[in-house]
Amino acid sequence: MITVGLVVFYLIVLVGWHLYDPTRGFTEAVPGADNRPEGSARKADDVVIGEYFIKDEGDVAASELKGEWACFRGANHDNIAVNAQPMSLVKGDFKEMWSVETGEGHAAPVISEGKAYVLDYEEATSSDALRCFDLTTGKQLWKRRYRVPMKRNHGFSRTIPAIIKNNIVTIGPEGHVMCCDKVSGDMKWSIDMKKRFESEIPFWYTGQCPLIEDDVLVLAPAGKDTLMIGVDVNTGNTVWGTPNSVGFKMSHSSVMPMTLGGTHTYLYIGVGGVCGVSAEKGSEGQLLWSATKWQPSVVAPSPMQVSQNQVFLVAGYGAGGAMLQVSKSGAGWNASITDSYKASAGMSSEQQTPINYKGTLITILPKDGGGMRERLAMYSPSNLHNPIWTSAADERFGLGPYIIVDDKLFAFKEDGELYVYSVSAKSMSLIKKQRVMEEGIDAWGPMAYADGYLVMRDSKNIKCLKVFE
Repeated sequence: MITVGLVVFYLIVLVGWHLYDPTRGFTEAVPGADNRPEGSARKADDVVIGEYFIKDEGDVAASELKGEWACFRGANHDNIAVNAQPMSLVKGDFKEMWSVETGEGHAAPVISEGKAYVLDYEEATSSDALRCFDLTTGKQLWKRRYRVPMKRNHGFSRTIPAIIKNNIVTIGPEGHVMCCDKVSGDMKWSIDMKKRFESEIPFWYTGQCPLIEDDVLVLAPAGKDTLMIGVDVNTGNTVWGTPNSVGFKMSHSSVMPMTLGGTHTYLYIGVGGVCGVSAEKGSEGQLLWSATKWQPSVVAPSPMQVSQNQVFLVAGYGAGGAMLQVSKSGAGWNASITDSYKASAGMSSEQQTPINYKGTLITILPKDGGGMRERLAMYSPSNLHNPIWTSAADERFGLGPYIIVDDKLFAFKEDGELYVYSVSAKSMSLIKKQRVMEEGIDAWGPMAYADGYLVMRDSKNIKCLKVFE
């Protein structure tokens, strides 16, 4: 009886298992059934640039402060600032005005009329986020963000915005260009360089900072067909373009404006070489020349002009430095590398762009710079192999940034310690040093200065100091 009962029971279970329909309570999901707003559905890799806006409580009205550090390396693209009114260096320790946490990265701020702006990466929402702060208090006034899921690779953010009039332009780590109103944060227009130009984003993400001249935004997508473009910053419309006949790819370097041979020129170091594109009215976008003898596989610093026809080039990872000479020959141009050497043999830099100050060149030597590695060093343009001054053996800065304000050089160690030097024609002397980040990590982002305030960052924090009064 027990055996028969067990057989009947299992037969019932088996038949029931076959007859049971686990989907009988399901309803069909048809388009529109979830009441999702029209137009919000998209593929996982689609990015809607600038899609979210968050306004914090705070006054965004005009400030009494009128100072500007409105783009990468400042108004003259030389990383040198001069106070509009006479100011004195703060005695004793600099006062910390405010501090804010950021996503992991190295994006640096710009300053305009009492506000500081930075293109952060918000890890919690996987978003690029343009954040606007009050320069004196650090209070966040607004942010505009858009989702760009990415993997960490020595942090996320890299670049510095550019401001002209009421427009602020950013380039995100994946090549997304966004233009907003700098006061209200209103979205104006956007460009996806990777999709529009088939740009190959560098391994450590986009390091290129936007350049704006005469209301024209200059970008180097270095894509399949297009090397460089000019964009009307007010409308987002392309006004000129340079075909990529040289086949360069996007690097971490930024486009720099220079006048060489009497011609206003945009210089760009891409992966593949260096080139000059006309910035003259009527011939904008014309490729003038290119040089491919010096072509490092990784380049972050931007080109730096040292004379009317010479440009200093530098890159890390063993590339060292090189001198480029450009001259006009009839209707054509000649561009050639007149000197090149490894990092241990002369002036070089891995990440920061050197400063040309009163006829001397200032740099922080890279980790492969021999016995003087990671020191501040000063060179003459006529002798790039022997420094005329270096900082002391215990004054080594890693990949930290440096900036000159009123004949004072502020150098930031990558561990978060700030050094201030007085700069003369052939040397520098230490004035003071101050620990800014208690446990600073990878303080690589360039500094910004305006109205007596110095803004700096490490990989996780931005701090503002009052350095002049």
